[in-house]
Amino acid sequence: MKVTPSLFATLVLGVAVVGATSFVPGRTAAAADKKDEKQTVSKALAKPLKAAQDAMQAKKYPDALAKLKEVDAMPGKSPYDQHLINEMLGFTYVRMQNYPDASKALEAGLNDGFLDQGETTQRIKALAQLNYQIKNYDKAIEFGNRAVKGGFADDEMSTLVGQAYYLKGDWKGTLKFEEAAVDSEIKAGKTPKDQSLQLLLSSCVKLEDTDCSTRALEKLVAYYPKPEYWQQLLYSLYQSPSQTDKSQLQTFRLMSEVDVLKRPEDYTEMAQLAIEQGSPGEAQHILEKGFQKNVFADQRTKDKNQRLLESAKKAAAADVAALAKIEKDADAAATGDKDVGVGLAYLGYQQYDKASDLLSKGLTKGGVRSEPEARLLLGIAQLKAGHKDDAVKSFKAVKGDPTLERLANLWGLHAKQA
Repeated sequence: MKVTPSLFATLVLGVAVVGATSFVPGRTAAAADKKDEKQTVSKALAKPLKAAQDAMQAKKYPDALAKLKEVDAMPGKSPYDQHLINEMLGFTYVRMQNYPDASKALEAGLNDGFLDQGETTQRIKALAQLNYQIKNYDKAIEFGNRAVKGGFADDEMSTLVGQAYYLKGDWKGTLKFEEAAVDSEIKAGKTPKDQSLQLLLSSCVKLEDTDCSTRALEKLVAYYPKPEYWQQLLYSLYQSPSQTDKSQLQTFRLMSEVDVLKRPEDYTEMAQLAIEQGSPGEAQHILEKGFQKNVFADQRTKDKNQRLLESAKKAAAADVAALAKIEKDADAAATGDKDVGVGLAYLGYQQYDKASDLLSKGLTKGGVRSEPEARLLLGIAQLKAGHKDDAVKSFKAVKGDPTLERLANLWGLHAKQA
């Protein structure tokens, strides 16, 4: 952030009166009152302050600075004399691009009680920006937080405070500030700023807090569903030590759905898991997708996955041949576990309405070994069949397995964004 024209105008707001003041002893130099004390220039300072003012107006800032320093060293100054000197010094230092000294002078003018409420709020925001520019992050945070707590901080100011915490290396401070800012925006029905969520994520990473990083990525995906955010989030779930073969395949399904399945070994592993878990059609489909995307670069990898594809095709052909009988047996079964298995098979063959019917039937019968998994599969089938509202309800009903619950929540987000 630079000292922009608008910021410059803010910085000199408190000294605007200087240009209109003739420094005649006893003449009021500003409209505001400081309690009962008249704001007048002392007789002894009127002439040298006028000389400094003339130099400022002539843009002879080194001359103005020299004269102001002489006046500042004079004895017997009133509080209002000192206020004017500080304001004029602040103006001059800004014009000379000496921002550290400008900040000190303008802060002194802020704290002496002569600014009115409007000038005070503008000065606080300007000092936050000025200190941010000179990398005095502690001061930038101090003034920025005053603006936030005072209710007069805009989005730019909030961003400045979060960045100042981050740039000074205070990851916990960044996290605390950005979490509060993001939560406040969400509660107000607003979309959190992308930059705020990125600062939140980066702080979690710096703190090496995996759960924190995952929560931040979930917020990024919820409000800014960019492929790179989906990829970061789903690969972090993929690497979770709590993953089982069942949940790993479910993770791969969502990765494929949002098109962030990139590595050749992921296509291979997903196909192997699908075959092992009774979905050879899905294995065939994902390998064919991998070949279409040319993800298998070297010949050895191509040959390996071609063999796996042929194996998946044979398994799928045998499965399809027996599917009618398996479905009939499932229909006669007392529990719904077999119906769920057949529903999974149809899901792999992209027969989504059929899959939805059988998965629903299995859940209705009960006795399903993994109800959370079955409900997640049902939601996927419904979404793929174009029944978005039903899918969202099914995803919300996934309970009892933390990993699958998290995946179901992400599927629900994707469904709303699709």
